[in-house]
Amino acid sequence: MVPFDLEKLKEENISLESETQEPGFWNNQENAQKVSQKLKNNTDRIKDYFSLKTQVEDLELLIEMVKEEDDASQLPEIRKEMSNTGKKLEDARIAALLNGEYDKNNAILSIHAGAGGTEAQDWAEMLYRMYTRWVENRRYKMSVIDILPDTEAGIKSVTLLIEGENAYGYLKPEKGVHRLVRISPFDSSNRRHTSFASVDIIPEIAEDNDIEINEVDLRIDTYRASGAGGQHVNTSDSAIRITHIPTGVVVTCQNERSQFQNKAVAMKLLKSKLVEIKKIENKEKIEDIQGKYNQIAWGSQIRSYVFHPYSLVKDHRTNAETGNVQSVMDGNIDLFINEYLKMNSLKQ
Repeated sequence: MVPFDLEKLKEENISLESETQEPGFWNNQENAQKVSQKLKNNTDRIKDYFSLKTQVEDLELLIEMVKEEDDASQLPEIRKEMSNTGKKLEDARIAALLNGEYDKNNAILSIHAGAGGTEAQDWAEMLYRMYTRWVENRRYKMSVIDILPDTEAGIKSVTLLIEGENAYGYLKPEKGVHRLVRISPFDSSNRRHTSFASVDIIPEIAEDNDIEINEVDLRIDTYRASGAGGQHVNTSDSAIRITHIPTGVVVTCQNERSQFQNKAVAMKLLKSKLVEIKKIENKEKIEDIQGKYNQIAWGSQIRSYVFHPYSLVKDHRTNAETGNVQSVMDGNIDLFINEYLKMNSLKQ
């Protein structure tokens, strides 16, 4: 685990503040916004550190006072404060683990139903709801980039943009295959079914990233949008599908009101995916990567959600588990995220 380096943050802030005072700083709006946001993030982290430090010191003082006065009536309040402070310390410890290159970025999350028709599509929609609840709990912002609903039930796929500090860092442990075991509501014989859905997480990459996309390597198709979005949906071919021919990566966007806007979002999504591939493949240039890119290997589920014959959600990488399946489906997945981040930090 990389420790919280207060002095380093302070030194970095001095440098950032100095940069904001330079002549012409605001001429480059994009860079100015990045520097200002970095300065704010660092300042918030320093402020949170001292706030938490004060809480710990106040709690220690309260405990000493209770010991001296031998006043047992204060014990319930102390236990409550210890629990609250302990949770904040754990949250701070987990946040300190998010030191990867893109961990602070927004996240692009995609869910794809596995084989199995209605069963898998319903499971994909359940995961969509789960992540929506998680985003709400975190007070992040979420928007739908693309969604492909099924006429009977569930969704075939959905791609979401999740905006908030450390969104990618927190969500990256969710990448993989998720397995559901339950009595199917679509089976008149009440048989038990196993369904799969894949979740892919990539960071949203800034526009000024040095990756270059050659226009001749792209196939761009337009089609009629099929999801929610207002009166413009199903009235024009505004949705965009872009295929990066050398890698086989396909991105789509249908959420915006115009074809131009959808293309801009799709290109941003494509760039993010290609940067992720380049990182995974350890290539200097995207041109060096050829062939189909498989985001997730099927048959290696990271987590199982068992509704029947017992209630259990278990992460197969960390062995973290809980019997409260409904709580997990309501977005309370931090147990699994935190345990994975802690396990991964020990490998570094």
